[in-house]
Amino acid sequence: MSGLLRAAGRARKNAYAPYSGFPVGAAVLAGGRIFAACNVENSSYPLGMCAERNAVGRAVSAGKRRIDAVAIVAGEGRPAAPCGGCRQVLSEFCAPDAPVIYASTAGRSVTTSIGALLPDSFGPTDLLAPATPSGRGSRAAVPSAARIRRRSR
Repeated sequence: MSGLLRAAGRARKNAYAPYSGFPVGAAVLAGGRIFAACNVENSSYPLGMCAERNAVGRAVSAGKRRIDAVAIVAGEGRPAAPCGGCRQVLSEFCAPDAPVIYASTAGRSVTTSIGALLPDSFGPTDLLAPATPSGRGSRAAVPSAARIRRRSR
């Protein structure tokens, strides 16, 4: 985890945070590789991207679909935990017991898991069609977007 934390700290130095002044670096371990990124703010505030989601995006762009560990460096005194949106995105790619460490620039850190940060998360299995007695999913159980649009017209 120390290498992952160092990568997050290096990425933090590249953060574009002119509005909040709160640079964040994150790194994820996926398939034995480290993918690090920083937060990128925008003058249209909702369009800013968190470091954690950017790191996940880098891993996914490299073909990874499972994240094994996460490290975040943010905050000067108290370590800053990932926001709710990032917790949800991380839970999409992490097992509930995947370790998450978040640390401040002063060196204080908290080690936890994605399951502890987002218990009872909503995920891919909540969207899968329930199995029919034959063991195959039922397309009628989850209406397609096209069928939903046709019905609403």
